[in-house]
Amino acid sequence: LPPQAQNGGFGVPEVSTHFHNFHDAPESDGSPCRFFFRGQYFDYHRTMQTPGFDDPNTDPAERLLEFQSSLWYHDHRVEHTAENVYKGLLGFELLFNQFDTGDENTGFRLPSFPQFDIPLALADKLIDPGTGKICFDLFGFDGLVGDKLLVNGVIQPFFEVQKRRYRFRVLDGGPSRFYELFLTNPDNPKQSIPYFAIANDGNLLPAPVRFPTSSGSGARIGVAERIDIIIDFKALARDLGVKRLWLENRLEQVNGRGPTGKILPAGQRENVLVEFRLVGNAVRDNSVDPSDPTVRFYALPPRPTPRITRRFRFERGNGQWQVNGRFFDCDEIRFTVNRNSAERWILENNSGGWQHPIHIHLEEFQIVSRNGQLIKPGDVEFSRKDVVRLQFNEKIELLMRFRDFRGDYPMHCHNTIHEDHAMMLRWAVQDDANDNNTRP
Repeated sequence: LPPQAQNGGFGVPEVSTHFHNFHDAPESDGSPCRFFFRGQYFDYHRTMQTPGFDDPNTDPAERLLEFQSSLWYHDHRVEHTAENVYKGLLGFELLFNQFDTGDENTGFRLPSFPQFDIPLALADKLIDPGTGKICFDLFGFDGLVGDKLLVNGVIQPFFEVQKRRYRFRVLDGGPSRFYELFLTNPDNPKQSIPYFAIANDGNLLPAPVRFPTSSGSGARIGVAERIDIIIDFKALARDLGVKRLWLENRLEQVNGRGPTGKILPAGQRENVLVEFRLVGNAVRDNSVDPSDPTVRFYALPPRPTPRITRRFRFERGNGQWQVNGRFFDCDEIRFTVNRNSAERWILENNSGGWQHPIHIHLEEFQIVSRNGQLIKPGDVEFSRKDVVRLQFNEKIELLMRFRDFRGDYPMHCHNTIHEDHAMMLRWAVQDDANDNNTRP
């Protein structure tokens, strides 16, 4: 970590590294309250195990369905996460197994890593035109949206691609912007350019999902969400005459509160994330074709019966951000769940002015419904998730599980400015706690 004189005007040289959202014991989870200082070190222990290894109710065959692939890590220092991550303390960590192998000749035959399997970390920054340095408003509690779009730390880069299929692992690195992703042919912006989502938040979907959807929507992600997409540049060059493509964010957002919902027109240079430039002739490609309707990946694991329903309201209060009317406190555990149990959690946002991407540590969840509408097969959210976008005036039902480990974990808004200003709580897992607090 840098000495204080080199630290700059915001952020602190103190860190707690969170491996988002791996199945870790609490001491290795990167808790916001367990940070350390310059000159110190901390050893993290990764079990490299999927959930259920110490749960007699989990079928061993089911554990394979919970394998993760596109993960990332970031600083989680309480009250300074937004500043430290904004300065660059984040990165990808990719996992492979006997199905998602990194070799397109084996397993699910996804495009080979690293040549055709590319991570894309999205971020936006406010840049001082006089100095070229990034700016951060310490008093902007609503959130921060930048005037420049960056991918892997570069403003609107280009990438030369061969005429074949590529896998792109897209991460919304924050701090506050939401994205809705479209492909645009800048030489013919009226064309509708397809791509396929194959994973959501690091978890392969049961089957690929085509975008734009039949209603014309792109894939939308909030802060910390990931989506893996496959683009078939050979097919696009052959069928649509594409020579270059823009990956665009067309979702309007004018402040840190959340997107307006307006979809901007195609072909506007300021909305470009990365330009793909097609080069050469078609090349050998042994990867799976996601447009094939018979393609399947991991089925969703079965949903156990929840022991209890708990409710959480995310709201503005006393100038900052609250969960159930209370601010975060490192010294307080709000409730305790039974180890190796399941619960039904209801997340509520009664505001038409704010949106919150909610992240829950330890285990992933399944989204059961949004405002009473069931999430069904074919929806990109019919998956295992670790972040859910709590949009305007929404009530979301989740199915949560708490296997293997004992100890405390956080739940928080991943708009990291909201998180730093107290929209977070600590909860714990213990054997037979039988805590029946339904609105902790």
